[in-house]
Amino acid sequence: MLSVNFDALTRYLDRTAERGIPGCDLVVTLGHEVIYRHMSGEREPGKPMRGDEVYVLYSATKLFTMVAGMQLIERGAVRLDDPVSKYLPEYANLTVLDGGEVRPARTVMTVEHLMTMQGGLDYDTDSEPIRACLAKYGQAATTRQLAAAFVQKPLLFDPGTHFRYSLCHDVMAAVIEVASGLRFGEYLRRNVTEPLGMRCMGFSLSEVQLSRMASRYRWDAQERPVEEERTGNFCRISEAHESGGGGLMGDVDSYILLPEALANDGVGRSGAHILTRASIDAMRKNRLTGDSRRDYDVLCEKRGYGYGLGVRTLTDPATSRSPVGEFGWDSAAGAWSMIDVDRRLAAFYAQHVLNCKRAYDEFHPAIRDLIYEGLEA
Repeated sequence: MLSVNFDALTRYLDRTAERGIPGCDLVVTLGHEVIYRHMSGEREPGKPMRGDEVYVLYSATKLFTMVAGMQLIERGAVRLDDPVSKYLPEYANLTVLDGGEVRPARTVMTVEHLMTMQGGLDYDTDSEPIRACLAKYGQAATTRQLAAAFVQKPLLFDPGTHFRYSLCHDVMAAVIEVASGLRFGEYLRRNVTEPLGMRCMGFSLSEVQLSRMASRYRWDAQERPVEEERTGNFCRISEAHESGGGGLMGDVDSYILLPEALANDGVGRSGAHILTRASIDAMRKNRLTGDSRRDYDVLCEKRGYGYGLGVRTLTDPATSRSPVGEFGWDSAAGAWSMIDVDRRLAAFYAQHVLNCKRAYDEFHPAIRDLIYEGLEA
């Protein structure tokens, strides 16, 4: 029988309120069993956490997008070295802004460049081409139409030569739509969320589910949480935009089912097999070298980690209690996932605080190491 002691982890989570996090929730699974669950703080002022809170997941969506992309690669519908223009013709004649001048791109943007954030795009969701797309289509502007607008602006660099966190995964969602013949949200429903048994996960939720939305906050300059509006998501450029980079909403019970499946060779608690171990290993292989790796280290500041196909991946065991190849991603509001295929260990942590830099620098590494400390007790 497994002997664990997560007392130190519980004490840490119970102190998050004094660190400026009004409410948080963490679940840890081993195999297909929940071995730890703890909530701390309030779902909204004056109401304690219950565990059924709904969160805007922002970039925690990216793990779903990468799994969808890898599924299509497994099926032969997409290849990593495919030009993006094979699916999105607007990406055939790319330009680059170079020293104040616009010139033709010297390299072809590939699917792998999208997945590794080496496409040369930026994260400007208010660019002139996007505004023009919205003026033409309004809130009905689709994922595919918006992806076409992104590339009407010159790239920041030749694809494959640098790393830049950007709209690349939103473009990947459009590639998935073309390759599968399905809207992105429908593809996820059929191939990820429904097979894994997720009851609360999607780009649109029911009114009952939305009523469980945890209060949303943003840190001010003094690292104090200031409550925000309960609606809206800056990652979704239009109502019809199913953002592969940050559009999903869901609860902790649903989200954990994806990291858990990835930690168990792609097999979910439901018995559904969503991905092969070979694809999971391909996801968590560091893909960045040279200038791209240096860009990632400076921009993302994830000590000890490289970057695979849309996920951080541990490359330096001296910086963490977790093993080389532990992987996952996080979100703008501080959510965080962790997958360890060696131990079949998975975790998902949720909070709802934008602009909280300490989540990435301090909270996530501490929670990770305290999980391993509890397992080794």
